[in-house]
Amino acid sequence: MTGRLLHVGPVIIDIVMAVDALPEAGEGAFASSAHTLAGGGFNVIAAAARAGMEVVYAGAHGSGPNGDLARAALRSEGVPVAHAPDPDADTGFCVALVDGDAERTFITRLGAEMGLSLAELRTLGPRPGDFVYTVGYSLLPGPRADELLTWIGGLPEGVRLVLDPAPVVGDLPGQTLDRALSRVDLLSLSAAEAATMTGCTDPEEAASLLVQRVHTGGVVVVRDSANGCVVAEPGGVPQRVCGFPVRAVDTNGAGDAHVGVFTAAVANGLTPLEAARRANAACALAVTRRGPATCPTAEETDALLAGT
Repeated sequence: MTGRLLHVGPVIIDIVMAVDALPEAGEGAFASSAHTLAGGGFNVIAAAARAGMEVVYAGAHGSGPNGDLARAALRSEGVPVAHAPDPDADTGFCVALVDGDAERTFITRLGAEMGLSLAELRTLGPRPGDFVYTVGYSLLPGPRADELLTWIGGLPEGVRLVLDPAPVVGDLPGQTLDRALSRVDLLSLSAAEAATMTGCTDPEEAASLLVQRVHTGGVVVVRDSANGCVVAEPGGVPQRVCGFPVRAVDTNGAGDAHVGVFTAAVANGLTPLEAARRANAACALAVTRRGPATCPTAEETDALLAGT
């Protein structure tokens, strides 16, 4: 596999609780289980690393207990960190409620991970063959988003930019999104996010519109839950890649698993359609396990693909 993945998005802490159903406003509910784990961007990092890609966490992180937990999780995946922790802030966290249908609801408190500066970005030195990953949360209005866009705009040729707009895509200023998309080589997003960006609820139609907005030669992947995904390449008709039937117990982190494995597969020389099938398989395995970072190893993904 050639090239590293430099992840400049936020790693946060996930507090994941399983509930039968979300409570009504003003009411409460008991959780049948609860786990505190590294999440957010960590899910993508773990997915790519388990797929065999060299990954560096190049985002910001805090100096408190949440930051300690995030760094320990990164070490467990063999992933180094590029920057020192922020001495004045802790890493943020997200409360994820997973209901009886395996759907999840999030409440997030951001922290030190949103403080990545242009000076820190300029120490990274990505080289041709590398991939840079970022996410919509890092593009929310503010000076750090402007600095990230400035750095993205100066990435060397041969460095491929991966963007997941995330559920906050509707909160991103149009100019910000346009600046980012003009440099994006791989856009991976959910069908709901694609609909927000295009006004089209049909994933194929949305993918066709989005591929016209990314960097020349760029690829768009619209993730469509159990239905697999749609892949749009320049000059072609969007192609649906079917998913794998499984019984989902927790969809938290499923999209992150998909984009991480897809990126690693492309780095390993697979075509976008081949990479999409591999990402679908990894995602299918991930949703049969509880927790945010449940992406399988490359060997586990190989076994599922071999049996189909």
